[in-house]
Amino acid sequence: MSKPLSAARPNCVALPYGPIAILTGGFDKPYAYGIAMALVAQGLDVEVIGSDEIDSPELHSTHGLRFLNLHGEWGSSVSRPRKLWRVAVFYARLIKYAALGRTKIFHILWNNKIPLFDRTLLMLIYRAFGKSVVLTAHNVNAGERDGTDSLLNRLSLKSQYRLVDHVFVHTNKMKQQLTAEYGVKPESVTVIPFGINNAVPHTGLGTAEARCRLGIAENEKTILFFGNIRVYKGLHLLVEAFELLVGADSGPHRLIIAGSKPNAEGEQYWKDIQRRIECSGLGAKIVQKIQYIPDDETEIYFKAADVAVLPYTYISQSGVLSLSYSFGLPVIVTNVGSFKEEVVEGKTGFICSAGSAAEVARAIQIYFESDLYNYLDDKREEIRSYATERFSWHVVGERTREVYARTLSGEPQ
Repeated sequence: MSKPLSAARPNCVALPYGPIAILTGGFDKPYAYGIAMALVAQGLDVEVIGSDEIDSPELHSTHGLRFLNLHGEWGSSVSRPRKLWRVAVFYARLIKYAALGRTKIFHILWNNKIPLFDRTLLMLIYRAFGKSVVLTAHNVNAGERDGTDSLLNRLSLKSQYRLVDHVFVHTNKMKQQLTAEYGVKPESVTVIPFGINNAVPHTGLGTAEARCRLGIAENEKTILFFGNIRVYKGLHLLVEAFELLVGADSGPHRLIIAGSKPNAEGEQYWKDIQRRIECSGLGAKIVQKIQYIPDDETEIYFKAADVAVLPYTYISQSGVLSLSYSFGLPVIVTNVGSFKEEVVEGKTGFICSAGSAAEVARAIQIYFESDLYNYLDDKREEIRSYATERFSWHVVGERTREVYARTLSGEPQ
């Protein structure tokens, strides 16, 4: 695991509030790792409330950092009663920690297993124990994105947004949505970058070796779809676009699909995609790795590819985009969310209209005819430099520390 932040702590006066509690929800290791290291680099003491999935050696060996595995292991093989018991035990541990711990600031990255409880009663419990609470809203309303929105969902979200002291978001558009739809005061919202995934190792693996491991020839124009497969990510559009590209006979192409398949709600969606691949006869041109991709294998896919495609139909922000940039890999994205803010046309990638396979195929063709592709070896370092500046954990750490200080000083939020 790479460590871009220095292990040495800065010579600054510690703020008077003891450790910061980072509540991870038990998942999203890259973000939990990144922000924990960023805050330690700011001279703060940090306690990460995590799970087996979050755990890593650095969380136990970094000065100023303490890892508390309150979630444990959430395996899918256990019975439902056993799962319910584990959830109850976790919440009992968390409430005990809130009651007895000396931490004054709770920073929620993700809610836990019972979102309605977390957004309402658990927030009141934190308040009762005198905690100041800040929240990172990676999605303003994930239910709207996933097609599961409801009045109860929106009311509970509004409750949490009103009960926290401050909210972090990743784009200006998300801030506007919070203030317009949920009545959050603009001064109570801070925009911070979605930090680069620095939990993924970058080794000396080269493109040729990465392609060899995946059985991809040197001359094949290789397209990557990476991450959990969800309906809103538009994989069906990319598969259709790939058919159009191959049918146009514009040279040898390969498609990599690497990521976990959908949950039960998206099972039919994935079956439809598999059926389309089978009927098209393009299965031999598509590398499929349909499972959770471990950190130490991630670089293989990004180094084997010529471009990452994010054909999303709805999104607020995407960690896959910054991860692609960290490997110097250009992206093709749709014009949803704040992608226009993150992509420099012709320099770091290209933007196309959402919801159209033909537009995705056209953007891919434009990319493979561009100087960005033709001089990709030279452009990769420029993209990495752009990512380091744009998605800086140092900036995240500084702005977050400033909000903590204002929150505890009682300054207006």
